[in-house]
Amino acid sequence: MNKLPLLSFAAVVLFLAATSYASINVTFVNTTVILNGTPRAHVIETLNLQVSNSSIGVYEQDRVALNLTITDWQKVLEDGLPSEFILNPRSSISQITLLPGPLVETGPGLGGTAILTVDYYANNITTSSNIGPRDFEYVFNSSALNFEHTASGEALQAGYRLNLIIPRGAQIVSIYPLPDSPGPTLVNNYKNVTQFSWYAEEPLQKFTFTYTITESLQQEVLDYFENAYSKYGFYILLVIVAIIVIGAVYWYVRAR
Repeated sequence: MNKLPLLSFAAVVLFLAATSYASINVTFVNTTVILNGTPRAHVIETLNLQVSNSSIGVYEQDRVALNLTITDWQKVLEDGLPSEFILNPRSSISQITLLPGPLVETGPGLGGTAILTVDYYANNITTSSNIGPRDFEYVFNSSALNFEHTASGEALQAGYRLNLIIPRGAQIVSIYPLPDSPGPTLVNNYKNVTQFSWYAEEPLQKFTFTYTITESLQQEVLDYFENAYSKYGFYILLVIVAIIVIGAVYWYVRAR
């Protein structure tokens, strides 16, 4: 019996099954947290998507839909994603923007790939303290990490990457676990490094990240007047108005 037609038929059936199954899977998650010297952090999450051939229409339809929320996309994607991976449980997030990118077809009947970007701001991600003249220490709130919880604690799954970006000129005080990037050649010497990344399925239950920033004298003066205005702005305004009124009266009387 010639097995070639049978094998060819089986291959066709398997190909059709693989390409017709409706699914939109997340293959990689990249979470970037931009720390700017305030308790509020800017978070950008990018999800790499694998879209089956029969789901292309679904993705294209959802991509152009307006006002789809994270909950709406969780119904579309597998594994309950996307999710806010940086979220203080005692605080909130704001300015959420979801941007589904264009679909890039893998090949005829093979589906395609796309990138879904979730952009938001998370509050109370760091706490700060004044440790010296113009010196401020910032401690990352590890409870804001919202990744998978395993039997041994929170951890990064395979296919997940976490990036922390700090202001230029900041100095690292403590960091654990050591980042996967920059590499081990820079251990204990992170001068001028502004981005730290973890992606090797790191345990996060004892995550520590602390850095310091030394403000310039100009910034210190600006902060002083800003704080003074926030406390005494009303009285300062009254004094200014009084000076203007007195000056106007003086010139009016003198002119007469």
